[in-house]
Amino acid sequence: MKASQRLLVKKSVNPANFNKGGLEKTLSAFSLTMMGVGAIVGSGIFITPGIIAAKYAGPAAMLSFVIAAVVCSLAALCYAEFSSTIPLAGSAYTYVYTVFGEFLAWILGWSLISEYLFAVSSVAVSWSSYFQNLMSGFGLKLLPTFLTAAAGTAGVSGAGFNLIAFVVVLAVSLLLVGGLQESTRVNSIMVIVKILVIVLFIGVAIFFVKPANYHPFMPHGVSGLVKGASLAFYAYIGFDAVSTASEEVKNPKRNMPIGIVGSLVVASILYVAMAAVLVGVVHYSKLNVGDPVAYALAVIHQNWAAGIVSLGAVVGMTTVLIVMLYGGTRLLFAISRDGLLPKVFRTVSPHTKVPVKSTWIFGIIASVFAAVIPLDKIAELVNIGTLFAFAMVSIGVVFLRRHETLQQINSSFKVPFYPVLPVVSFLACVYLMLNLQAFTWHMFGIWLVIGIVIYFAYSYRHSRIRAGLRAKESKS
Repeated sequence: MKASQRLLVKKSVNPANFNKGGLEKTLSAFSLTMMGVGAIVGSGIFITPGIIAAKYAGPAAMLSFVIAAVVCSLAALCYAEFSSTIPLAGSAYTYVYTVFGEFLAWILGWSLISEYLFAVSSVAVSWSSYFQNLMSGFGLKLLPTFLTAAAGTAGVSGAGFNLIAFVVVLAVSLLLVGGLQESTRVNSIMVIVKILVIVLFIGVAIFFVKPANYHPFMPHGVSGLVKGASLAFYAYIGFDAVSTASEEVKNPKRNMPIGIVGSLVVASILYVAMAAVLVGVVHYSKLNVGDPVAYALAVIHQNWAAGIVSLGAVVGMTTVLIVMLYGGTRLLFAISRDGLLPKVFRTVSPHTKVPVKSTWIFGIIASVFAAVIPLDKIAELVNIGTLFAFAMVSIGVVFLRRHETLQQINSSFKVPFYPVLPVVSFLACVYLMLNLQAFTWHMFGIWLVIGIVIYFAYSYRHSRIRAGLRAKESKS
């Protein structure tokens, strides 16, 4: 076999092995939906509607979220078909390994590691800031040295160690180590609390809506609406983490599509409703502030609800931490099981059926990053890594339908309007990638170079699929 063919060797999929991964099947459609909402609806729902309205779309910000949801749903439908056809851990990495081959799968897997790692780290820093604001309302403060990362997060300049961000990641890691069923139960409770807080704001503020604030509806025209949609798109990033749970889902052919699409629908309704009420209460030109929801409550003299909104933001970010940390550990588990990472990442506890060592390693690295590394720009790796995964999964559906073995598997979900929809989704993701900042591409390039070095130094020689091929060649 030629060297180029060895790089593109594909992972064979045997339906008989779908239930033999060592992970426990405990997740229902409701659990998956709560995971998706937990990942998508974080602190951004209290911030991005105001920014989009003030800078780009005006009162039409609600439509920007609708457009973003439509674009994101294209990729979501592609994920749903893959996850119901190949219910294995690893999400986009496993899907690409099956239809495109090992090297591209490694590149994508390495990109997704950056997505989950830096998503957890950056959200932890934001969690620290919101938590400090919440505690300051009770007159409680930590020493400034323990509140700031190197980027001066939390409003304190100078280098330091963000103790709160460090501890919260370790706490979430401890929760995940205790078992998936317990983790999803806590996540579901927090998601419900978060939704109630959002509904509370909408229920209070809707009585102060002024129709005059909706005029002009699109002050910056269609271009402003589209720019707002580009920013709103990133608010939806996170639903792909749901697909990493495929191997731990009861009846994945039914529950995976429900969880992925259902979470996107619920999140979209919440974002659109929040934006619609926010611009109705306060004129869009005044919403370019750090906390537009709290500002709106102050304008209508409902300060009593501001503390509840801060609590909702903290709870919201906690669910993001839970789901993204979970997704990262399951990704490492899948890559390690294929031999491309050391076996320590695929060791599953016989008691909790959780990859404990992988969870702690990933959690400790993310906690250190959150505590000491400036994440204001490096966190942009989250965006490009996610879009790369979306693009590969979208175009991968075309090759999935042509896969001889997979054609024999009865998938409960098929992407509608095939092949137009997958191709349109692919092109939309590539377009958004090309519009990212040059700095993001530079950082992405450096991250990929590191990944390629690791691949040829370790992964290529330890690949289990390649080891099987070598064994067959030696016999022949």
